[in-house]
Amino acid sequence: MCGIAGILNLNSTDKISEELVLSMVQMLNHRGPDGQGCISKDNVGLGHARLSIIDIEGGQQPIHNEDKSIWVVFNGEIFNFIELRKDLEKSGHVFYTETDTEVIVHLYEKYGDQFVQYLNGQFSIALWDSNKKRLMLVRDRPGIHPLFYSVRNNKIYFGSEIKAILKGIGEPPSLNKNALDELMTFWSPVGENTVFEGIKSLEPGNMLVIENGNISKKEYWQWSFPTDDNYRKGTDSELAEELLELLIDSTKLRLRSDVPVGAYLSGGLDSSALVSMIHKHGNVPLRTFSIGFEDRGLDESPYQREMVEYVNSDHSEILCHRYDIANQFKRTIWHTETPILRTAPIPMGILSSLVHEKNYKVVLTGEGADEVLGGYDIFKETKLRRFWSKNPDSEIRPLLLTRLYPYLNMGQGKARSFIQNFFGVAIDTPELNYFSHIPRWDTTRRCKDFFSDDMKNQIDKDIYKHIEQIFPEDTGKWNYFNRAQFLESKSLMSGYLLSSQGDRMLMMNSVEGRFPFLDHRVIEFANSLDPRLKMKVLNEKFLLKKAMKNYVPDSIINRYKQPYRAPDIPSFINDKTPEYVDYLLSDEVIQEFGYFDTKRVSLLMKKIKRGLAIGYKDNMAFVGILSTQMWHQLFIKEFHMNIMQNKSGYNSN
Repeated sequence: MCGIAGILNLNSTDKISEELVLSMVQMLNHRGPDGQGCISKDNVGLGHARLSIIDIEGGQQPIHNEDKSIWVVFNGEIFNFIELRKDLEKSGHVFYTETDTEVIVHLYEKYGDQFVQYLNGQFSIALWDSNKKRLMLVRDRPGIHPLFYSVRNNKIYFGSEIKAILKGIGEPPSLNKNALDELMTFWSPVGENTVFEGIKSLEPGNMLVIENGNISKKEYWQWSFPTDDNYRKGTDSELAEELLELLIDSTKLRLRSDVPVGAYLSGGLDSSALVSMIHKHGNVPLRTFSIGFEDRGLDESPYQREMVEYVNSDHSEILCHRYDIANQFKRTIWHTETPILRTAPIPMGILSSLVHEKNYKVVLTGEGADEVLGGYDIFKETKLRRFWSKNPDSEIRPLLLTRLYPYLNMGQGKARSFIQNFFGVAIDTPELNYFSHIPRWDTTRRCKDFFSDDMKNQIDKDIYKHIEQIFPEDTGKWNYFNRAQFLESKSLMSGYLLSSQGDRMLMMNSVEGRFPFLDHRVIEFANSLDPRLKMKVLNEKFLLKKAMKNYVPDSIINRYKQPYRAPDIPSFINDKTPEYVDYLLSDEVIQEFGYFDTKRVSLLMKKIKRGLAIGYKDNMAFVGILSTQMWHQLFIKEFHMNIMQNKSGYNSN
């Protein structure tokens, strides 16, 4: 991984200041501490911060073609670059480096805009065609790598992170209130929205083309599913073997590196399967990293150690305490560049710091398996709620949800009422594309009860129309299970898990994450399957478990799925509450920033301090409010100190 940034003059041939582009790149130093590069050519400036992984000595960017008419800066990896290079050399293309980056310029020469279809990788790309005066911005298919842009004063600014764009523009930002509203419902803004007014996120599987002052966006890849009668044919065993072969190849490709590669090990099925595939097929030393928690209810260390012993890996682990969450909160929001609703990203940043300390730059992770192969409780809930919706008045059908959450004693009236109220929301509208996620969103949006009257008056009242717009036209022909998968991949996964909890927490410590389960071939294969092979009755990731029967111990394959969580309110409200909590949540500062209602926030804090809160809704509301306040403090109130006066970025220590 690296970081890219740049500027294009839209209606002028004036050269871009190389010094300005380099100042933008310096804001990304944590993404690429191994070197910086920049060109100012024609009316474009391209900059790059390098984390050297392939061709350590000769891979400095920007990279060009033979006659220097095409230039590229690139963040990510092209895993099939060796095969692509051989084909390009046969066609007469001449290379001057050993990098994966250089295949991009030659593929573009040969295939034009279709070059991206040949890439197996994770990437954000900025490519300048000098002959056509044409800039292309391209983001990878599932959205592993971020890429942002903004059009201001007849210029387009772009970067791997928003702080680089802010540096280039040089003007204090403002909050996109509708984007914050979306985040407080869907966990992240919808589509190309960000919480920064006027700054957009290039969506996964899209390219932005700027030519002759005209800007157009093209979608080159999308999650797609067949109709119910067109699923991939084969027996369970045959399809499991096909999945296994794909995953082995995907994993082996992602081990290509000129530096050592490690792997995250959580103790769950996905990371255990990944580590076992590396062990059996990787032909590299097996190095693993894990994080545990002092809270036993959150800790998975016993399963991690069982897997370490099973594959005999060289292992390092770190323990996350509650005070670590509070201590790292400020730094985390600086790197996420967005408010968050739970503290889960913070331990992932702590884990990547361990990787960095052990002198590793690359780790493979199991992220994406749940979305691709049907592993989340929300998919189970959807199956049961669909069954319930066929008889909405039934008092028996809702009781099936106790199979998911047996700790809810259905003999108690309160628990029965909870099932009816939580899972029964919109039970009579199963035809909605977003039916699967309504209970989650109905809970999350309670955070917005704390908005100030001014905020409520400025946001769009019909928020669900935003999410409806992301569905393709043929969505109605898909199985309801696949619609739920699509929605999860386009909202929580790309907007939160791969960003706030993924890329940002890895790159804050100069570590590259690689994701074998998000190889587009794996996604396309999984999308072609009958949903019953992903979740057989309520047995999640059925086909993956079958594929991994000789790779992972039964105790891990059959263990109860434990969602990854971190402590929220207890990390902040205790006998060592950080000063910033009292400051940011004080009546004066709440009123100054203007997003939340002082009385409601004050009542929440009193409730928490009396020990009367600590529920799911209170946790999300507290973290959402605190992180929004911290975001404003860092990016708006302290803009000149953190962005304009600090060339290397915010010093969180």
